[in-house]
Amino acid sequence: MDHSPGFLALVNEARQRGREVGADEARRMAESGALLVDVREDREWAAGHARGAVHLGRGVIERDVEKAIPDKDAEIILYCGGGFRSALTADSLQRMGYSSVLSMAGGWRAWQENGGEIATGD
Repeated sequence: MDHSPGFLALVNEARQRGREVGADEARRMAESGALLVDVREDREWAAGHARGAVHLGRGVIERDVEKAIPDKDAEIILYCGGGFRSALTADSLQRMGYSSVLSMAGGWRAWQENGGEIATGD
């Protein structure tokens, strides 16, 4: 997918302010208790997602996250399809006061390529 220059600039700014983690490290962190959050669209989630992840789509996460994850010190790893939307979302959550938010570099594609466990449906 070709991304617009303006979108890429936003993502790059968000990445400079935030932290990213690779898929292997994300898996290890999730196994140790970090919360894995899928920020993709509903149809993307239903087609397949990381086993153990919760779904809070990019379009609603800022509205719903404080109810779903009230602990602002929780270790959270966000992922999307390729790491762009999750970087933007991580930046938003940090501005909302979440202190330990990471974006998974490469997103869902990296998760699959690195042998992450997969679940389907809701």
